[in-house]
Amino acid sequence: MAEIVLENVVKRYPDGALAVDNFNLTIADGEFIILVGPSGCGKSTTLNMVAGLEDITEGRLLIDGQVVNDKAPKDRDIAMVFQSYALYPHMTVGENMGFPLKLAGVDKATIDKKVKEAAEMLELTQHLDRRPANLSGGQRQRVAMGRAIVRSPKAFLMDEPLSNLDAKLRVQMRTQVSRIQKALGTTTIYVTHDQTEAMTLGDRVVVMRGGLIQQVGSPQELYDHPVNLFVAGFIGSPSMNFLPGKIKGDSVVSPLGEAKLPERALKAIQSAGGGGDVILGIRPEHFEDASIVKDKPGGTFTTTIDLVESMGSDVFAYFTLRAEEAHSKDLEDLAADTGYDLHGDGIAVTSRLDAASRVREGQEVTLWYDTSKMQVFDAKSGMNLVAKPSDDDSPAEPPSPAMSSGQRDEGEA
Repeated sequence: MAEIVLENVVKRYPDGALAVDNFNLTIADGEFIILVGPSGCGKSTTLNMVAGLEDITEGRLLIDGQVVNDKAPKDRDIAMVFQSYALYPHMTVGENMGFPLKLAGVDKATIDKKVKEAAEMLELTQHLDRRPANLSGGQRQRVAMGRAIVRSPKAFLMDEPLSNLDAKLRVQMRTQVSRIQKALGTTTIYVTHDQTEAMTLGDRVVVMRGGLIQQVGSPQELYDHPVNLFVAGFIGSPSMNFLPGKIKGDSVVSPLGEAKLPERALKAIQSAGGGGDVILGIRPEHFEDASIVKDKPGGTFTTTIDLVESMGSDVFAYFTLRAEEAHSKDLEDLAADTGYDLHGDGIAVTSRLDAASRVREGQEVTLWYDTSKMQVFDAKSGMNLVAKPSDDDSPAEPPSPAMSSGQRDEGEA
């Protein structure tokens, strides 16, 4: 186990493309860190620099207090788990798991002991004599993890290890990965583009975009207090709804009508010098059927439901607000990054309602929304005007508008 420190790390390719810019992060001994972001954001490049598979252009990388910029991958005492299982087809499960130790010259008794221990942890004991071709995808990925575990490295580096599995297996493996990491207590850096994995696995999450860190924090902090439009839209499923708004005294006017701002939000907006045109962010779960909420503080509006999806535990109700969409370079880039770049007539909104709601398609209903959970973003900079200050080691100053809009050359991660 080891602390990993990245100080002002930069990766620039020979053609001038900037893949990672001024990356600063301290990963505590035994911590589980997630790097998440859209394709090309620099997350895999960062992981490869820690592994030694990519050279660091500028900055320092320290593992266990030692600068390792010039050390070969084999001398960094780390173990990687890749998207592809990379198992030797002619070897048994046990032989695959023990192969790194065999290469290192470890005696057979020690290899057998370590392989047996890892197999018990991964529930692979009954498969040790089988070959990879006779295993399921989830079992093969566990063998790949076992091969890393037997080495007892200072750190695990995982590059989208679950992306080849089907949805049900991914859920099962997420649970196992988390359980194994907690049992071993090994420092782990895990790369994914799946924000659900990011929210459920990590102690802290690093959201990246265009080679830059956007925000570092616990999953709950990123959900409750995103620093800008990109983080707000990228974290959360279904994603946050964005509406144009205008500050008017102690209220905000939007396509949902006029609603009084909570005192905390109003003070934060005033202290940030915000006002005028803003972009409101409301998560689907912060809407509710007004007939269920009754007199709870918040705002209400009337709309016609376009589509209803009953999920058993809750109901997704989709509706369209007859108004012009919020316009922002950040929102345009976010839509392109996440694949939601289709535009229709009006603003399409997703709400997540209690299963007790009886809303129906084509029905005009009154919905309630929680004004205390609204996020208010500056329409020009994209920065959150009501974000709670963080004590984390994320950048002291949020990325500039240009940076948060991805207006840089990006290397493919």
